[in-house]
Formats: sequence, structure tokens, C-alpha cells
Amino acid sequence: MPMHHFRYVKGRLHCEGSSIEALVEQYGSPLYVYSSQTLSDNYTRLSQSLSELDHSICYAVKANSNLGVLHTLAKLGSGFDTVSQGELMRVKAAGGQLNQCVFAGVGKTVEEIRYALKQGIYAFNVESLPELERIHAVAKSLGKKAPVAIRVNPNVDAKTHAKITTGTYENKFGIAFEEIEALYAKMSKMPHLHLRGIQMHIGSQLTKVKPFVDAVKKMLPLVKTLQERHDLECFSIGGGLGIVYDPALESGSPQWWKSKQAKGLLTPKIYAQKLVPLLKPLGLRILIEPGRFIAGNAGILITQVEYIKNTGQKHFVIVDAAMNDLIRPSFYDAYHEIVPVRKSGARRISSDVVGPICESGDTFCKNRPLPACKEGDLLAMLSAGAYAFTMASNYNTRAMPAEILVDGNQHHVVRKRQTLRSLWQLESTPDPAKK
Repeated sequence: MPMHHFRYVKGRLHCEGSSIEALVEQYGSPLYVYSSQTLSDNYTRLSQSLSELDHSICYAVKANSNLGVLHTLAKLGSGFDTVSQGELMRVKAAGGQLNQCVFAGVGKTVEEIRYALKQGIYAFNVESLPELERIHAVAKSLGKKAPVAIRVNPNVDAKTHAKITTGTYENKFGIAFEEIEALYAKMSKMPHLHLRGIQMHIGSQLTKVKPFVDAVKKMLPLVKTLQERHDLECFSIGGGLGIVYDPALESGSPQWWKSKQAKGLLTPKIYAQKLVPLLKPLGLRILIEPGRFIAGNAGILITQVEYIKNTGQKHFVIVDAAMNDLIRPSFYDAYHEIVPVRKSGARRISSDVVGPICESGDTFCKNRPLPACKEGDLLAMLSAGAYAFTMASNYNTRAMPAEILVDGNQHHVVRKRQTLRSLWQLESTPDPAKK
């Protein structure tokens, strides 16, 4: 089974059965393109690998919240991991079941808690004692019992990027491992709480299985104790499964995964082989909350070359996409493979691919050997299906790109390109005469 469905056909980049050039000709640039088949394949591979467990995959909406993406996953039976009322409402609009949703995040408001309770979500992943007390108070005011799972901070270093690690005591997430037993004892006396389970999440973009194993092994004695005392029904082990950013295009081939370069990298099969034997004896429902693994390599960002600029020291490829469209390289120093939409045999030149925004940080890569290109050429930034459009902005009063979801030879405009005039429709100028 391919790991994604982006490949060259007769020297032209395609998403499934659709030509990228044809999509840009119709919808313009920059342009996000997603593969429906890749989303479905990634979800199915992961679910099948966990078939020995009573499990639920709760897709992390923050990775890519487009209604078309959510609808594709909802049809497969996916649950959803949400972090705001807006995300819950998106799931509902996309046809997802809110009773299969968990609600995470450290700053839930009273309004958000009330909405989630009225919608009958599966569980709150609770991040602090004050939040727990707030949830109890809101549930009491509604005459309901709030389903909760404490997010445990297991103090396990996942060895990932500092801005996406979440499982140590240096992070804002969760409650310290040592405090959990006493907290559950306290919770059991709070009449408007339903102790549904327990949760952890140690970080994102993990490409080795060991951090997951270490965290689960540390959690198991605690989970067993709480299960016996409080009749828990689920254990959420969070998300964090990583993807291959380099080489992204080659990693779409099953053959690449048999190469030396791929040896030891995390796959659903390896993940399950190590974790299922640890989790199965619990007899609990196991929740996982992946986002990037499902959506990351299912999307690309297409951009057009506007100028080639040589300074004598640098070769700049100036494109029409910018950091407001894809902030990860600027924010995380993240790597995204960049390939020409038309396969090129041109000599490689050490290049900086940069956008038009008035920030030195508006850079997609530096000193990277890329095939020589010219004005008007199209480039594809791969692995842009997660934490890409969802982190976009209108900085420099730039409109957001369109999003296209490809399904075989068909495609759907799942978000129209934003118009410039729409950017200030909610604004107004002060009118002294109306005071």
C-alpha cells in the first residue's frame, strides 16, 4: 500500500488521478491540494494495526480542520480530538459524532464546557485542578455528570522539538504523575463527575517507538490501580506518531520503506507490535489521538515562482506563497521537501526559497540544492497536510489559498480562495458624527 498518493506521471506531478498543473490552472496559486485516498489509507492502516484492542481513533482536528477532511474521516467512523468549541462545531458541521469526541486543552472556558456537556461529548481531557472544579460546577448547574479523564504528565522526554514536546514537567500540559491517585480519590467524591478514564500525551512528530513504550510502561501500574478503584473504561495514550518529511516524495513508495534509510522508523505495524501486548491485558478501551500521521503526508502546497534573484552570495527563488500560508519552516525551522511540479533534469543550484512577506523569516528553505527554475514554474511543498493551513493567517493583508480535496479522478473545492475585500468586512472606521 502506498504511503501517499502524490507521484509523477509522464513527468508531471499528480495527486491520485488529478494533474497538479491542471488544478492550478483552474484555481490559481498558492493552492493546497489534499488526497482523500491518503487520508483514508492512513486511518485504515492505523486502525487495522490495533484490531486486537477495543480502540477508538480520535483524529486531532488541530492538524487539519477543513470540513472536507473531517467528513472523509467521519465516514470511516473516526472520533475526534478537539481543543475548542469551534473545533467541536466543525466536527458537527462535517457530520462527525460528538459522542466520539474528546475535548483537550489547558484553557477551556465556561462557555466551551457548557457547550461540550450539552452536546454529549465522550470525555474532557482535564489539564488542572482548577479546570476540574470548573467542569464540576458547570455540570452541576446543568444537572449533568461530566465525563472526565485526567491528563497525566508522565515526565517522559520524547526527544522531539522543544515546541512540540508535552510530556515533561517543564511543559504546561497535564497533572504530575505523583498527584494522580489522590486526585482521583477526590474526584470520586464529586457527584457531578463521571470518571471515564485516564489520558496522556508526550509530544508530536515521534519517529521511534521507544518513547511510547517508556510512557505506557510507566503508566500501566497507575492505570491498573485506578481501574480497580474507580471502574475506568478507557485509557487514552495520546497521539504523536510522526511522518517522513525527508524524503517525502520517495516515502510514498512501499519500496522505500524496505530501504536502509527507513530502517527503524515508526510504522503502524511497529507501533502495534510494541504497544498492543502492553495494553491488551488491561481490557480497557484504548484511545489514540493522531493528527499529523493521518493528514501530514496527505497534503501539499503549490506555489508559483515569481522572480529569480541573484545577489552574488545568494540564489533566491521568490515564490507567491509565504509564511502566512505555511509557517512551520519559519516557526519551527521545519523541513518540507520542495519539488518541481514538472519533473526537471536541470542542474541543481543552492537556493533559498522565500516568500513576499516583509520578514527575513519568510523563508521555506536555505542553501538547498534544487533544480534550476524560472519565473512561472510551479513548485510543490510536500507533507503540508498537517499544521499548515490550520496555522495560516492574513498577515500583510494576504488572502488565504483555496483548498482542493482530490478523490481519484474527481476533485472538490473544500475551501474557496479568500477574497481580499472579505479581509476587512468585519472592520469599520470610526465616524465622529455618530457619537
